[in-house]
Amino acid sequence: MPLIRVKEIREMPPEERDKKLTEFKTELVRLKTMVKAGGTVENPARIKELRRAIARILTVEREQKLEAKAGKKGGGK
Repeated sequence: MPLIRVKEIREMPPEERDKKLTEFKTELVRLKTMVKAGGTVENPARIKELRRAIARILTVEREQKLEAKAGKKGGGK
């Protein structure tokens, strides 16, 4: 099960998306640090889930920026 679904990300206000992105990045750094230090992670699949969730958030943000940019140009001929 994904940490966060694309539908949920699209419905979030930008401030909440930024907050979630920061939260996920912080947790990912913490887990990667534990692995590098030679420790064991309780759920190694969590790293992959976090990377994918971060990518989803960044993708939705990029899509919305492109839509806003296209809207400003006028969009059609």
